[in-house]
Amino acid sequence: MSLTDIKIVKEKPHLSFWQIFNMSFGFLGIQFGFALQNGNASRILQTFGADVEHLSLFWLAAPLTGMIVQPIIGHYSDHTWNKLGRRRPYFLVGAILTALALVLMPNSPALATVLPPIMIGAGLLMIMDASINVAMEPFRALVADNLPNSQRSIGFSIQTFLIGVGAIIGSALPYILSNWFGFAKTDAQGIIPQNVKWSFYIGAAILVISIIWTIISTKEYSPEERASFEMDESEKEKGSFFDIFTDFANMPKAMKQLGLVQFFSWFALFSMWVFTTPAVAQHIYNLPVTDTKSDDYANASNWVGVLFSVYNGVSAVYALCLPYISKRIGLKKTHAFSLITGGLGLLSIFIFKDPKLLIISMIGVGFAWGSILAMPYAILSGSLPAKKMGVYMGIFNFFITFPQIVNGFFGGFIVKHLYNGQAIYAIVIAGVCMLLGALSVLRVNDESR
Repeated sequence: MSLTDIKIVKEKPHLSFWQIFNMSFGFLGIQFGFALQNGNASRILQTFGADVEHLSLFWLAAPLTGMIVQPIIGHYSDHTWNKLGRRRPYFLVGAILTALALVLMPNSPALATVLPPIMIGAGLLMIMDASINVAMEPFRALVADNLPNSQRSIGFSIQTFLIGVGAIIGSALPYILSNWFGFAKTDAQGIIPQNVKWSFYIGAAILVISIIWTIISTKEYSPEERASFEMDESEKEKGSFFDIFTDFANMPKAMKQLGLVQFFSWFALFSMWVFTTPAVAQHIYNLPVTDTKSDDYANASNWVGVLFSVYNGVSAVYALCLPYISKRIGLKKTHAFSLITGGLGLLSIFIFKDPKLLIISMIGVGFAWGSILAMPYAILSGSLPAKKMGVYMGIFNFFITFPQIVNGFFGGFIVKHLYNGQAIYAIVIAGVCMLLGALSVLRVNDESR
């Protein structure tokens, strides 16, 4: 081999805090919309007449669309380059579609001509989640694209911090609008109250603005620049859609091991998002299973929004500590500790009877959520080939969506028939799953160092 055949590989430049912040700022808006969906979708569907047994089935729309959309978006964003860049076109399209779904979902009765409102609402939930996935997946890959290995843990932590900030406001907004600004928290049967509607409208606006900020403030490396950073980077190979299946079969060992961790973690999270509202209404506010329209149910639902805001706030602060904790004890032990606190937090919901004490529960959940959004990606990114970063980040989403699909098919049936409609027991099982996830992460091969 001659000297002319040797390719000089440069290290990616270190970015400043504000460059990383701007690069991830769009995730604040994405999570704002995601938090509104998580905190209010069950409430909206129950308002439209959904039984507790069917809630998890309606929520299946989210993981099913994610399982399909994310690997495809990851694959095509790996092979995209135009005036907007590599990942940014997908941010923009996903943001616009998500904003439309946010505006339309609480107005499902007005759109119901042939289909009943509950079917319109479930369909818009599916569109919303598919659109969020279009915007969300490239953000994970963008951090790996733009940052050297030494900054990726910090990059994912800043991203998690912004996710937390967006989720704090998004989760608490219905409570804030009703309790601070006088928006109505109840309405006629089958109609979504004003505090929820306006929360969704505000969320749509913030989502679009934050995505546009990232698009105009962030540079993406050109194909030639990326080729100079990675020895095996090849922009000439455009790749086939069917390469996704080959890549899935050839996934790194660390990804397979993290799959079990993700299964337990996201099975637990799905149960929490779907069943916390009915669990708190029944177990803490002592409401019957059939009560979904009273002022007490509205108060319980609004308080769940506050609780979700608390765990997201804790996760935002905790995310900034993760690089320092993981530097001392390692990524795996950091994630295991975080999942243990989350499991104990979920289990404590069964013990507490005062709604205010649930804030303590959410502190533990916040530790787990902050770590779930950062540590698995930090562990994984070191074992992935740079030219397939997008598709593998998308494939990794399979281990997020599959446990939710399993839970969606069986969770509601179990709550209805095995737990006699008492959703609190789904939360208990979620806590146990978090603890199992903590044990599983210790077996993962960490190739990120």
